[in-house]
Amino acid sequence: MNQAEELALGVAQLGLECPPDVQGKLLRYLELLQKWNRVYNLSAIREPGQMVSYHLLDSLAVLPHLWPGRWLDVGCGAGLPGLVLALMRPEWEFVLLDSNRKKTSFVQQAKIELGLRNLSVCCARVETWPMDERFDGIISRAFAETAKFVAQTGHLLAPGGRWAAMKGDARQELERLPDTVLVEQVVPLQVPGLAAARSLVVLKRN
Repeated sequence: MNQAEELALGVAQLGLECPPDVQGKLLRYLELLQKWNRVYNLSAIREPGQMVSYHLLDSLAVLPHLWPGRWLDVGCGAGLPGLVLALMRPEWEFVLLDSNRKKTSFVQQAKIELGLRNLSVCCARVETWPMDERFDGIISRAFAETAKFVAQTGHLLAPGGRWAAMKGDARQELERLPDTVLVEQVVPLQVPGLAAARSLVVLKRN
């Protein structure tokens, strides 16, 4: 099965609507990632056969559980999940933040080549990022332990906003959360092509 077939099948298994032009852009993103990866080591996943499930479908699996609004992807790395989500939800706004200049340079280039107008990229450390605006949702895929994630980003969460932490098995981490944070839900995820445990933890202020 080639990447296009794997993506189409995975999107169907996730129950998502993804028009052919968006699927084409998602595959174009993987092409760019493979090209840049040879020089900049943006991702540990280098096998083209693994990239659809580990990168695209893993990011897409959380989409049904997210909400409209203004989103921050903290520690976005090579643009995951924020860039993938921005392609799927052009009416939502996304800011992708990472302290690694090589990674944000790649994401900026991908943004330009894919024509993403609802996405902006910032190279900074989140705890010292001078941002006045607040976000309806703050998401992370591989940024930090959950307690550290909420501690370092709380100043950026809008009133009524929520965090979305992409995790494997998060039970032990959640035991270490402060009393000021409530777990709204833990959503088990089935990512097509991935045998590993995946979950989405949605949190809010207590």
